[in-house]
This record gives sequence, C-alpha cells and structure tokens, in this order.
Amino acid sequence: MRVILDTNILVSALITPSGVAERIYRAWRAGRFELLTCSEQLSEFRRVTRYPRVRSYVRPAEAGTLLNELRRLTDLIENLPRVDAVSDPSDRFLLGLALAGRADYLVTGDRSHLFWRCAAMVERKLSPPVT
Repeated sequence: MRVILDTNILVSALITPSGVAERIYRAWRAGRFELLTCSEQLSEFRRVTRYPRVRSYVRPAEAGTLLNELRRLTDLIENLPRVDAVSDPSDRFLLGLALAGRADYLVTGDRSHLFWRCAAMVERKLSPPVT
C-alpha cells in the first residue's frame, strides 16, 4: 500500500506523541505501508519545523531525526506533474505526488472542500477506466 502523509500529519506526530498521527507514523515504521515523499515535501517539513510556534513543541533533534528517516526510508518521487486545481499553491505538490507515485492514500488534516474535490479528480486519474 502506497501512502502519502501530509506534512501536517508528520508534524502532528512529533507534537502529540500519543495521538492518531503518531500511531500512523509508527505503523509506517513497522512496515505496514510504503511512504511516498518528494523533495518539495522534505523542504516544507524542514521549513515548518523551524517556525517559532512549532519549535516551542518540537525539539530540533526530533525534527532532524524524522527528516533523516524520510530521506532514507521513503520512496522519493521526483518529476511531479503540475496540478493547478488546488487553491493553495503549497498543496499542489501533494496531488502531483499522488499522481506520480500512484498513491493509494493521502492522509491529511486539511479540511478544505476544494482540496477534497481535487483529490477526487486525482483519484479518477489513478483509477483504471471502466469498460
């Protein structure tokens, strides 16, 4: 099973050690699914974990450890297709990653209705045509 964890899920796993996001992270580390990422997400994770409001909850060493795990243990997908259908430009790479990586699931805390409509569009592109 090929899965993308949105950056907000990765950061939440660090902030709330007993939360749902951390359980998802542990499932990945236990080999229950293959995690997909891309250089855009690694850059976003590095940037977000340096925000002052995040650093008050996440030690730099913890963020660095997770970043190193992401670099070493994920399927790093490059050459993402451009997906302009999302209103938030910072989320576009996630849908491109889903397409290029042929993801089965995209786990996110994003509740944006537009995001979910675009995710449905990606799902249609990933699904084989009905004949």
